[in-house]
Amino acid sequence: MENNQQKQSSMKKISNGNSRFKRICVFCGSSPGKNPSYQLAAIQLANQLVERKIDLVYGGGSIGLMGLVSQAVFNGGRHVLGVIPKSLMPKEITGETVGEVRPVSGMHQRKAEMARQADAFIALPGGYGTLEELLEVITWAQLGIHEKPVGLLNVDGYYNSLLSFIDKTVDEGFVTPAARNIIVSAPTAHELMCKLEEYVPKHYGGAPRLSWEMEQQLEYGTAKSEISR
Repeated sequence: MENNQQKQSSMKKISNGNSRFKRICVFCGSSPGKNPSYQLAAIQLANQLVERKIDLVYGGGSIGLMGLVSQAVFNGGRHVLGVIPKSLMPKEITGETVGEVRPVSGMHQRKAEMARQADAFIALPGGYGTLEELLEVITWAQLGIHEKPVGLLNVDGYYNSLLSFIDKTVDEGFVTPAARNIIVSAPTAHELMCKLEEYVPKHYGGAPRLSWEMEQQLEYGTAKSEISR
């Protein structure tokens, strides 16, 4: 009974424009994609963030889906933080920048800073870079490095093949059924946000946090050590 009351109270807050999240990191393509639904989904996700008073953390580009979601969130009055390697700035930023742009030295630092700043993660359609970012934060959750929700905006079934592959990894014994539940997916931005708001983190029996922190300081520097905060 108490859980139901807490859930109703939480949903009431959300309907009033509040959220459990202050900032969400969005992974997405630096291309718009061929299907106009991808571009529409980026704008709809941005509108959800604005309505729920959530700020955006993203890869810093001004082109493709990155440009659409960042511009829409910025136009809605929310803070936008773009984290981008200095080497990619000439390629992925055109014209005036949107919001705050934080240059970093490389891709590892980019991912670590985005993860540190965000309370949750959402992947829109994208290519290799989007998949790599998505799978890394899923792996971090599996290892117990963070307990932040990871959402997949499966627009027009874009990620059906990926989800089928992950189910295959469970069937073949490489991913546990519990760890499969790390991924929260939905076809629309509104449905996905509702699921993420209700997400309850679980422990998956990963590596001890201390040993990981020691390793990451050696490999990536101190930036990633604050991811779980």
